[in-house]
Amino acid sequence: MADLAGLSIHLTWADVAARLALACLAGGLIGLNREQQGHSAGLRTTLLVCLAAAVAMIQADLLLPLAGKPSDGFSVMDLMRLPLGILTGMGFIGAGAVVRRGDLVVGVTTAATLWITTVIGLCFGGGQLVLGVVSTALALVILLAVKALDRNLHRVRRGELLVVVVDGQPVPHLDTARLKLDKVEAVGLDWRIADGVRTLRYKVQYQGPPSAMAETLDGLAHTPGVLAVRWSGLQT
Repeated sequence: MADLAGLSIHLTWADVAARLALACLAGGLIGLNREQQGHSAGLRTTLLVCLAAAVAMIQADLLLPLAGKPSDGFSVMDLMRLPLGILTGMGFIGAGAVVRRGDLVVGVTTAATLWITTVIGLCFGGGQLVLGVVSTALALVILLAVKALDRNLHRVRRGELLVVVVDGQPVPHLDTARLKLDKVEAVGLDWRIADGVRTLRYKVQYQGPPSAMAETLDGLAHTPGVLAVRWSGLQT
């Protein structure tokens, strides 16, 4: 007996093993990319998310012969509630990954990665292997190729800049024309003095490629009185 998609509703252990293996492979490939980039939701997280989604769909398939309302009862087994519950739960986890820092929001890509990994797991667990493979390939293209494109876009970027200067020296003006950035907006967050040095922390928003910030940091590092500079770009 087969459903409309041509898939047998009677699973064998070989079917279950293939679905779990592909789900783990997809989750591992996506997680490996996140791990190498130093982002949250790394290898173990995406593996567990994809595996959990696949197991949920396999469980739904195994219970399929019991679906519906029995002739001697009133309760109805709705198997679609199981994958829908998985997606709802991932919505809460994804929301927890999004962090707001003042007017900056980070973690959105992490939440989206968890979401697509869950859906891929549901595809493999439900037996839609081709759809799962294609979705995994597209997700990796987005995470790899599109990220490389995004790095070179001339767009607004945000982050924090730490500047250590000798106490008594003039504070560097980050919004002057000598900086090799376009449309710089720098706001001093705080500063502290210890052991004859002053440490200043700025919130910076600028427009341009990352290479522009690298040139700016090099220029600041060679400014008289500046001991060290450190840039922390906000990543998703």
